[in-house]
Amino acid sequence: MSWKTRLQSGLLRTASSPERNAAEGHAAPREVPHQRADDPTVRACVRLLGMVHELHKAGYQRLRISPGMAPSGVHWRCTITHAGNVMTDGYTPVSSEAGQVVRYSSASGDAYFGWHDAAGRTARELATCFIERFPALARASAGRDWRYAGWLTEMLGRAEQGRPADLPVLFADYPLDCAEILPPPP
Repeated sequence: MSWKTRLQSGLLRTASSPERNAAEGHAAPREVPHQRADDPTVRACVRLLGMVHELHKAGYQRLRISPGMAPSGVHWRCTITHAGNVMTDGYTPVSSEAGQVVRYSSASGDAYFGWHDAAGRTARELATCFIERFPALARASAGRDWRYAGWLTEMLGRAEQGRPADLPVLFADYPLDCAEILPPPP
């Protein structure tokens, strides 16, 4: 008997259930994606989130994202900064000074941060480039923040579903209901 059959029949008990998770405000489980997104723009955005995830795994968990939509509503944008430069909402940068933030727009495709040598690189390779090319931001992002790293892992998992609507969006020039996906404060 498979684990799924045992779980459905009540033979296997878990500490949480979808019903309990929903009641406690937790997200319902999603399918594990087995193929990459068809849309190359979504793939580039997911790879950027994957890069931040790789940096978190390498000990830079204080690296934060502020994802949203361009005023036109066409392009996804993502500002990356460190936790010391984030307002209490968990995602809005305090300062936009050079060295404090870097910005990506889906209009750039896989030319992340203007890097013309980034096409075809994996998230891990991009993470290495990020540390080398933004050393001050990397240093400011060193340290543990398990709550935020867990939040980012969930956002990456959603984005890996491969649909543009699954990319995290915390700001836009139109009304949003993003309460369900707000990150923890710094």
